[in-house]
Amino acid sequence: MSDESESAAPHVPVLLTAILENVAPVRGLWLDGTMGAGGYTRGLLDAGADRVIGLDRDPLAHQMARDWADERVTLVKSVFSKMDEVGEAVDGVVLDLGVSSMQLDQADRGFSFMRDGPLDMRMGDEGPTAADLVNDLAEGDLADILHRYGEERAARRIARAIVTKRAEAPFQTTAQLAETVAANLPRSKPGQSHPATRSFQAIRIAVNDEFGELAEGLQAAERTLRPGGWLAVVSFHSTEDRAVKRFLTDRADTGGGGSRYAPEREARTPAFEITHKAIAPTKEEVANNPRARSARLRLARRTDAPAGRVERRALGLPAAVKIGGS
Repeated sequence: MSDESESAAPHVPVLLTAILENVAPVRGLWLDGTMGAGGYTRGLLDAGADRVIGLDRDPLAHQMARDWADERVTLVKSVFSKMDEVGEAVDGVVLDLGVSSMQLDQADRGFSFMRDGPLDMRMGDEGPTAADLVNDLAEGDLADILHRYGEERAARRIARAIVTKRAEAPFQTTAQLAETVAANLPRSKPGQSHPATRSFQAIRIAVNDEFGELAEGLQAAERTLRPGGWLAVVSFHSTEDRAVKRFLTDRADTGGGGSRYAPEREARTPAFEITHKAIAPTKEEVANNPRARSARLRLARRTDAPAGRVERRALGLPAAVKIGGS
């Protein structure tokens, strides 16, 4: 979940070098579950991958791919939680979580409070927009979204202000929402984030079901990977990184053990081998690409054990807020 102040830089794949160095030699079929501008896909091909399945829900990503994708790239318009529906077992999966600078930079996508545009925030072209949520959800549901997904302490006050304001006229632009949020929070001090940062993050996560996608996407990756295949996940937010860590810890667990304080667990064959601790970007990478500052890479290798399941709650992700018929 990138800081908007850093989105002006062109989209550069974060921790790509670390991925390629630690999974070398790169070969076979890989799946880039968050293709975006294609940085990881092209990096994998340059490093020796035979083919890459480039998966993204964003029509813009597929439009841009026409300029660079060749016969080694299979483009699939879908969410990464459905990657196992592609129908091919793969030698590696890479995921770059959160919104991309490519999306933040386009005012008409409605992600940014720094660029006035229609209040959309969808990473794809389907489902309710941010305007739909802000204008239609009950005050309590709005407050839950702001609190759970954005950790906004003034969630109830902001939700109440949104409901009061929309009674006069529906919200249509990012500037309108940002002004309403900011008016109900203390003015930010120099160097602090914009007052609307947490609220915009929360609404974006809700619009795109980002936490649900992460929980289901990790399971789908486990089902898709061949034995010996690599899972590489780059996250930018502590909530996401914690979820990835918990998923891999659970799926790499061999069971057994037990003590006088805890019952012995049934032994099992782990589905993943955790090969590295979390990898942070180098100082040089952060200097060249400020977006990398908060990034963490987690790597694991698939075993031949049957795929299992870890529930969302066990990953430490906030409980889902029901939106419409979802």
